[in-house]
Amino acid sequence: MKKSRVAISLLTAAAISVSTLLSGCSADSGKDGVTTVTMLQYKPEAVKAFEKIEQVFNDTHTDIKLKIESPNEAMTVLKTRLIREDYPDIVGIGGDMNYSNFLDSDLFEDISDIEVIGEIKPAYLKMEKELELLPKEGTYALPYVANAAGILYNKDMFEQYGWEIPETWSEFIALCDEIKKTGTDPLYLGYKDTWTCLAPWNALAVGLAPSDVCSSVNAGKTTFAAEYDEVAEKIKVLLDYAEPNPYAYSYNDACTAFARGQSAMFPIGSYAVPQILSVNPDMNIDSFTFPANDKEEDNVLNSGIDLHFSVMKGTKNKEAVYEVLRFLFKDETVQIYLDEQGGVPCKEGDFKLPEFLNGMEQYIKEDRMSDFHDHHYPSEMSVDAMIQTYLMDKSNNSAQIFLERFDKEWTRYNRDLIARVKKYEEGQK
Repeated sequence: MKKSRVAISLLTAAAISVSTLLSGCSADSGKDGVTTVTMLQYKPEAVKAFEKIEQVFNDTHTDIKLKIESPNEAMTVLKTRLIREDYPDIVGIGGDMNYSNFLDSDLFEDISDIEVIGEIKPAYLKMEKELELLPKEGTYALPYVANAAGILYNKDMFEQYGWEIPETWSEFIALCDEIKKTGTDPLYLGYKDTWTCLAPWNALAVGLAPSDVCSSVNAGKTTFAAEYDEVAEKIKVLLDYAEPNPYAYSYNDACTAFARGQSAMFPIGSYAVPQILSVNPDMNIDSFTFPANDKEEDNVLNSGIDLHFSVMKGTKNKEAVYEVLRFLFKDETVQIYLDEQGGVPCKEGDFKLPEFLNGMEQYIKEDRMSDFHDHHYPSEMSVDAMIQTYLMDKSNNSAQIFLERFDKEWTRYNRDLIARVKKYEEGQK
């Protein structure tokens, strides 16, 4: 979905408001000596989890009251509140361009002095730094829960035919050929909804391109044509093993088809599992990392930060806010969230992953993970639609056309940022 001019204006005005008047954050001590800390989080589907977390916190603290808000269209609500100088103390949002733009507008507090940072997996801390449009000293978000994307597969079907989990690209293609012989589609794609094109794109890109490719392009060190050529080549190969005319079927159609056994595999993220199980509650689903490379050791799990917490700059009571953050990162609190929502905990610890992530567990333990590349793409660029157009293009030079367009559109939508990066790089020299 493209950002509206209104949303961009709200963000710009919010940055001005925060930089000129930081007295609006809502943590305050009432007459009874109780400090209220407000948190706004962007996942309405996680309301029940946060209601439990809020209750446990308030039942165990007499001097601090936690108030968690989980509105629909939370990002719009947050931007509007910033304009009104009605700032929450903590925001819970995803690790994507919304966060990058907020951070770039200097809206968040440096929280590098809170000790829970040492409990977070290094891969996710690296992702946080790579979300900075320009390098910044300090830490501005605490990764909480991530999701993972690769290949979901029908475990019962694999056991029935004796199919082995592929660890390399050549093994994956050989498996697809073997499945095809049974009359079952190896893959279901559901590319009618353009955003689904990003699922295999991201899962391939993390293994075939550098994690900092976007910032490197902004710095003039490389091009997408140079870094994404193999990604573009391999995502098109998937069409040979998918349902006929995948552009006629939506994400919901793909979930339903996979749930009914019409395909053996589905290149999508863990977020699709609840939808699949709503169609077939008894389905035995597992997953594996997309084997994008010819050597297993070169493969990388596509895992991105689904939820992290930042502190608004100018919060009135940092001590109380920090107490809330410490509580959120207690093992038992993290488990409340995982029990309700699933996902991959960003914190080190003995947490049990959902069974459908068993095949990815080793990568998670070894910290072999990298962020979704589209978390760094401006929404105005509509990369998902660009990928869909490329996949539908049957001309011999379609990849060249696509990659040249990618670089051209990137420059168009990031012109100001590229100029700022150039200025920054010159200053470093």
